[in-house]
Amino acid sequence: MRLQNRNYRLLLIFTIFYSVLTAQSNKSFIEENYSKLIFDIPMRDGKTLHTIVYLPKDRSKVYPILMNRTCYSIAPYEADKFPNNLGPNQYLMREGYIFVYQDVRGRYMSEGDFTNMSPNIPGNDHNTTDESSDTYDTIDWLLKNLKGHNGKVGMWGISYPGFYAAAAIPDAHPALVASSPQAPISDFFFDDFHHNGAFLQSYLFAFPVFGYQKKEKTTKSWYSDKFIKTDNKDGFDFNLKLGSLKNVDKYYGADNLFWRETVEHPNYDEFWQKRNLLPHLKNVKHAVMTVGGLFDAEDLYGPLNIYKNIEKNCPNANNTIVMGPWSHGDWYRENGKQIINHIYFGDSISSFYHREIEKPFFDCQLKGECDKKLAEAFIFDSGKLQWSEFTAWPPKEIGIIRLNIAENGLLKINGKQNADIKFTYLSDPQNPIPYRSETEGLVFTPRAYMTDDQRHCSKRSDVLTFQSEVLTEDFTLTGEILAKLQVAVAGTDADFIVKIIDVFPNDHKAFTHLTKDIKAGGYQMLVRSEIMRGRFRESFEKPKAFEKNKKTAVHITLQDLHHTFKKGHRVMIQVQSSWFPLFDRNPQSFVPNIYKASEKDFKKAKITIFGDSEILIGKLK
Repeated sequence: MRLQNRNYRLLLIFTIFYSVLTAQSNKSFIEENYSKLIFDIPMRDGKTLHTIVYLPKDRSKVYPILMNRTCYSIAPYEADKFPNNLGPNQYLMREGYIFVYQDVRGRYMSEGDFTNMSPNIPGNDHNTTDESSDTYDTIDWLLKNLKGHNGKVGMWGISYPGFYAAAAIPDAHPALVASSPQAPISDFFFDDFHHNGAFLQSYLFAFPVFGYQKKEKTTKSWYSDKFIKTDNKDGFDFNLKLGSLKNVDKYYGADNLFWRETVEHPNYDEFWQKRNLLPHLKNVKHAVMTVGGLFDAEDLYGPLNIYKNIEKNCPNANNTIVMGPWSHGDWYRENGKQIINHIYFGDSISSFYHREIEKPFFDCQLKGECDKKLAEAFIFDSGKLQWSEFTAWPPKEIGIIRLNIAENGLLKINGKQNADIKFTYLSDPQNPIPYRSETEGLVFTPRAYMTDDQRHCSKRSDVLTFQSEVLTEDFTLTGEILAKLQVAVAGTDADFIVKIIDVFPNDHKAFTHLTKDIKAGGYQMLVRSEIMRGRFRESFEKPKAFEKNKKTAVHITLQDLHHTFKKGHRVMIQVQSSWFPLFDRNPQSFVPNIYKASEKDFKKAKITIFGDSEILIGKLK
């Protein structure tokens, strides 16, 4: 094992060294081949948005425009300084595009006020502004004032910039012919800061980035001194000692607008509803390729639902989805070996995506160079470790597989439900279940847990664990997931977490890609998981208390998967009621606003799961 770790360290050092050399090479290429232009582009309300254009020096031909709008700064701002990369990947950078970067409204060098997930205003003939109108006005100005373009524009962005790419799709400028939202947010009540209304407490450290307004144009961050300061480096311990979320107020005062908005809108009211982009994805006339990571802890809901809503509302649209074995934004760079936490998925996966999917998409739509026809859906099988291509997602031909819980911890595949059996556990908010198998520090946003080992949960009495018999042949689960739980709670509120897990055989070969010794035999790899805040089981807008000890249906939609459980493995399901500090603790006594709950509201409660609960997987809608 010592030799194995040494070899991996050498590989890691080589990878870092290679990355530095690549960045230097790219920067030199950009300086030699691009001119840098800086504009403050006027919007319809008179505000200006700071924009940097990298224009090819070779003026013998015209080029398409590829644009990225961001709230995270378009540095370097100096006229004589250049970035290490341009565009979505180096192949596109080296083949002739005009690259445009813009600070969105209210950020860095742009004027106006910043709004999280700016609500869409239908139409583009109004005087008020949204992200669609700001993009429209920018494109219109560029076409009229920039020389050397071919009249076609594409957009891309990862994470929040992915949202801006998606937000430009409704009522798009006619010149916008290709959009690639990547890891895009679509609805903050179901992605990033919340999952089904449950708050991601692990995001506490992110609130300064989005919660404070700048006072003037700036090239520097204005929120750097606003982050929570503590000597406690144990994330679990810090968050548990923090107590109720109302105690966050001592860190974020009235001037952190986004924290105040989050606290004052605990339900899916008009504030959140009007920030939902999905209902506005209609009448899409240009090509869209949505990209996401199957193990993206931040934005997994967004890519899947943006693709599906365009597919539903615009069935004839040129609509593509790509879901690879990546964490948040991993596909932007080639790391050699693609590893998430403890799990290795293969080599050069990002380069394959860049060459075979992303570059052909933009080249076809923006240059007319359509050398190959792309599949509608590229989905990576995270068990077989290979790409699958489909004509639709979920595949139309797949059926529905049912996973049924049974006595003695048995999970039956397409078995029978038995309403007469029940399973109980005691959920204690003062002793919540850690979401990581290893001690973790204070994280900005979570990542590693998405493929984490669940053996630490299997050993707890407050986690129900069911596993199949050893598989005698490969078994693939593909499509949408709906957990239909039948529950009873002794309190008046509760959370429910459902996890789908791949259990490796006890004789599984050692992980040679890790520097630390993680026992591979019996590893319980998290494949999919989701939480449901019980109060929202009937309506996200109008929460409802549980009737104590009354059998009640709670349905949980998990995000899609495409995973083959290999021969010799097992399929496992776990059910629990806390997962901390990934998600905040449910008091388990119904209160109007959990963000304002008192310590006395947090109570132990017996939870019962009945045998007629089941999990459905396939094409469900």
